[in-house]
Amino acid sequence: MNVLAYAKLNLTLDILRRREDGYHDLQMVMESISLADTLTIANGEGEVSTNLRYLPTDRRNLAQMAAAAFREATGLGGAVNIAIEKAIPVCAGLAGGSADAAAVLRAMNQLTGAGLSLEALADIGQRVGSDVPYCVLGGTALAEGRGERLTLLPPLPHCHVVVCKPPFSISTPWLFSQVKVHKIVRRPDTAGVMEALEKGDLAGVARRMYNVFEDVLEPRHMATIAAIKAVLINCGALGASMSGSGPSVFGLFASEQDAKRAYRRLLEQYQSVFLCQTVDGLV
Repeated sequence: MNVLAYAKLNLTLDILRRREDGYHDLQMVMESISLADTLTIANGEGEVSTNLRYLPTDRRNLAQMAAAAFREATGLGGAVNIAIEKAIPVCAGLAGGSADAAAVLRAMNQLTGAGLSLEALADIGQRVGSDVPYCVLGGTALAEGRGERLTLLPPLPHCHVVVCKPPFSISTPWLFSQVKVHKIVRRPDTAGVMEALEKGDLAGVARRMYNVFEDVLEPRHMATIAAIKAVLINCGALGASMSGSGPSVFGLFASEQDAKRAYRRLLEQYQSVFLCQTVDGLV
């Protein structure tokens, strides 16, 4: 079976509090986009292969972990071979690994005839990673807690998206270590985003987007993120933000022509630039 694993964007990312268990309570509005990995899943010996040599193909691979979690939860299915053709950049804030895991859960549900609901699959996905439950459902959703508590929202009006990953990675644990919740000054207008979604107001969503991690980046990274956002806005993006723990930056465009212009401009400076669209929920 061939399945697509769609990347996600954080339209908003807010950190509400640090919990007693050391984790943080988050509030995020998430969106699926057409940038996707392709997975081929077949009965086999439990092997994982990818087109990127540096990715783990053992038990550390989230797709392999998802297959094991499904078997453990349902008692169904044998070992499967998973071939992953990566298109989503790695360590980019786009949930590529989590998307792969979610695609495996969906595929195994179908291959085994288990008939689990997406909500049940999302529950299994919690055992694999915090972003996996969202990636099982896809579309537009509010994610809370560590990301596992999901509320489906009215879909973001269809639009064109340009994503640019600059040539560096950012450590998620390091970013969290830099956040002082009581000192956060700028936050996304999450309530305003949800209200704009109810009205089908794309521009209203776009101008309220923000990611609190942008304020704790190293200065050199902060400058690069700001420069990419400036290109997107100058080319007609309705709004631009960093996704997840970065460093990918995206812009939302009502005009395909403007999106293509931004895509070409960014390709003059960066290798990992993607022209895509929003994807409705998978429910």
